[in-house]
Amino acid sequence: MTDEPDPDLDLTGELVRPYVITNGRELPSDEKFSMTTLVMATEDAPRTRVLAPESQHILDLCSGGFLSVVEVAGHTGLPLGVVRILLAELSDSRLINTRAAVPLAQRTDRKLLEDVLNGLKDRFGA
Repeated sequence: MTDEPDPDLDLTGELVRPYVITNGRELPSDEKFSMTTLVMATEDAPRTRVLAPESQHILDLCSGGFLSVVEVAGHTGLPLGVVRILLAELSDSRLINTRAAVPLAQRTDRKLLEDVLNGLKDRFGA
């Protein structure tokens, strides 16, 4: 027998349970951190504060500009629920700013556009 590690042993699996990462906290409301909510680290976020490694990773990701909650989850490899809980904690500590995603544009009434176009043609004779 040798003391060499088994190459078939997968050490890349989940080592820490989500409950431990979140300290048992509950999910925030869906309105506060939906998948499309944009988050960004505050400019004056203290870098000397000791944070959990997962929270620090999220803060580092968000320091470059706005990312959506789902993008943060994708970059960290953490479940979406865990990311939402960690973001809520960072928000409560005023380390991140949140912004609702830009809403989708509503379709304009075609009849209204045709009336405007016809009115312009009548007025300016085109």
